[in-house]
Amino acid sequence: MVIHRRAAYLRSLDEERKIEYKAAVKIQSWFQGCRVRSYLRYLNQMAIIIQRWWRGYVSRKHFRKMVKTAYFMMKMNFYNEMAVRIQKRWRGYYIRKYVHNYYALKKYLEAISVNNEIVSELQKYTEMMENEKKRTDLEKKEKKKKYQARKMHYLLSTEQIPGIYNSPFRKSPDPMELLLRKSKPLSHRQQQTKSPFTSELYDWPTCKRPPTFSTGQPLPAISRQKPQGPFHDTAEVFWQRHKPLEPTWHMAAFISSPLDKAREEMKRENWGNCIHDKEFLPFSSYNKDKKYDPLIHRSGKYGHEGYGTKHFREENPKKWVADKVKPQRKLSDWGIFYRKKG
Repeated sequence: MVIHRRAAYLRSLDEERKIEYKAAVKIQSWFQGCRVRSYLRYLNQMAIIIQRWWRGYVSRKHFRKMVKTAYFMMKMNFYNEMAVRIQKRWRGYYIRKYVHNYYALKKYLEAISVNNEIVSELQKYTEMMENEKKRTDLEKKEKKKKYQARKMHYLLSTEQIPGIYNSPFRKSPDPMELLLRKSKPLSHRQQQTKSPFTSELYDWPTCKRPPTFSTGQPLPAISRQKPQGPFHDTAEVFWQRHKPLEPTWHMAAFISSPLDKAREEMKRENWGNCIHDKEFLPFSSYNKDKKYDPLIHRSGKYGHEGYGTKHFREENPKKWVADKVKPQRKLSDWGIFYRKKG
């Protein structure tokens, strides 16, 4: 009975121990689970905190970089805008002063207008001179033709014999025939002497007479029309042309320098102190026809050294192959020579 009780007791203890073991395992597993979950939550929170700090640091760094870039862009835009304003002001000033200068352009246009007026006046004057030249040439031709008609008046037709300009085979006479009828023959007067100053060289208004180099101011021309154009007065031009020499200080000092004056004075004194006017002959020409007498030390036995007149080449006659050199002999007509040594 006791054994059965003991066995039952042990059996119950074993069952309770298993139940308690299971309960302890369950409690430990639950506790360990709570601790592990709590630690995991702690790690998760710490990871979140670390990530938050890191992401904040990275975001702040990126933000600072963005702010710096934005600030740099803002400064560059501001500087560019200010540079554009400065360039605008400077370019406007430069263009107004140097490129499109109103006052300079105005002066330029005024100068062009004045130049155009001068050119137009010169053109008018040129046309007038050309017309005048044509008129004078025409007058000269007419005068020459009239003079020829008067000179050849003997060729005029008569009632009995027709002239060479009045051919019977023509319907009307030649114009020269009509001119011969109108003109008178030349009279047999003495030929007038022609002045050498009536040529075209002295055909200007102020050069009708030969130039007189007088210091006085010439009288103005009587009833003479001034030529049109930008020209000076003829009297002023003539005076400027024939005015006396007025050298500068430098040229006057050079022309009449004290040294030149002293040389001239010395020449005059030497010429006045000369006894005769014969030219002094130097010894080279004075002794030209005299016979040369050699010196004693050159014509004697012991003459002068041959330094500078002889060659100092060493010669050994014992080593000579021949005593003398014979002349060349011609081999053929091709200019080939040979020399035989004796």
